[in-house]
Amino acid sequence: MNAMIYLDHAATTAVRPEVLEAMIPYFKENYGNPSSIYDFASISKTAIRNARAQVASLMGAQERDIYFTGGGSEADNWAIKCSAEAYAHRGRHIITSKIEHHAVLHTCQYLERHGFSVTYLTPDEMGLITPRALRAALRPDTILVSIMTANNEIGTIEPIRELGLICRQQQILFHTDAVQALGQIPLDVDRMNVDLLSASAHKLMGPKGVGCLYIRPGVTIGPLIHGGAQERHRRAGTENVPGIVGFGKAAQLAAADMDTRTRRERELRDYFIRSVLARIPYCRLNGSPSRRLPGNVNFSFSFVEGESLLIMLDMEGICASSGSACTSGSVDPSHVLTAIGLPEEAARGSIRFTLGEDNTREEIDFVVSRLEAIISRLRSMSPAYAQRQSAPKSAE
Repeated sequence: MNAMIYLDHAATTAVRPEVLEAMIPYFKENYGNPSSIYDFASISKTAIRNARAQVASLMGAQERDIYFTGGGSEADNWAIKCSAEAYAHRGRHIITSKIEHHAVLHTCQYLERHGFSVTYLTPDEMGLITPRALRAALRPDTILVSIMTANNEIGTIEPIRELGLICRQQQILFHTDAVQALGQIPLDVDRMNVDLLSASAHKLMGPKGVGCLYIRPGVTIGPLIHGGAQERHRRAGTENVPGIVGFGKAAQLAAADMDTRTRRERELRDYFIRSVLARIPYCRLNGSPSRRLPGNVNFSFSFVEGESLLIMLDMEGICASSGSACTSGSVDPSHVLTAIGLPEEAARGSIRFTLGEDNTREEIDFVVSRLEAIISRLRSMSPAYAQRQSAPKSAE
């Protein structure tokens, strides 16, 4: 195959043609500032209202409860920092997990430097945060719990409804980072028992630079960004109208084809997993085999370095990842993989493939064949692999 094979949809996705088409008029023709009072500006204002309804519908929310942001990281920061500030009079203890995106982890570390106490829950070997673990961590001064809906590296889908119910019963705010989940699995903020939910457009074939925060009525948090009165006085700054329109259109399209699209992705994902496990020895699947995002595949290959494998795959025109795009270039092993108990060597030999609607079985066959050849080549240069191969069978 000569064309690029893109298997990094968890990092970002291409904008759908229909999304781009919906956005273009708001760059050139309908460029009015929605905060202005003349009729021309009302076109942009109406477009934002329509997009808000489209995004809300995808997560079972009300239009009034969606606030647009500059992306998922901003939404995470807003939810956590401003909740901590607003509810500090009740307590200064926050609970999150060791496998969160760094937008959550680094925000919690920031709050620790400002007098808050944070408990980082350890997942089980599948990457699940159990209700039992959450209950055991609760304290009288706990004011916020933040657990992601689905993990961006290993694809494990967390028991958010059960975790949220525990928080609801204890009158503790519950936030979830749903950046990887929105448009991939059905979401309903009421059923999930969440108070705050972060999302991003570019993970569901929308534009980069736009996201949202769902805020349940009655949750009183202030703005992260101060300035004008945009987003009903809760998020200052002139609205990114084209981006918001694109987010709305992407959400509408994701809702319309979610069942058929994700069914196909699951079938292709499972075919990929079976093929690799059958053909490449000393390999393990990371994450839950059943509670898993439709397009996520994460493998650890013993006796190889993940970065070397990625470079050689890139030379074959195959785009994959060793983890979150936000930590690309890090010399440290994935914090997610070490948190689920993988030794450092196994974590360093891990690769994430994430599928999209345009990937084919023929592409997967090609990727598996190249993986097999590249890993064989890399292992031929590994003293540890040679030692394993020469070891007596009884010693293995």
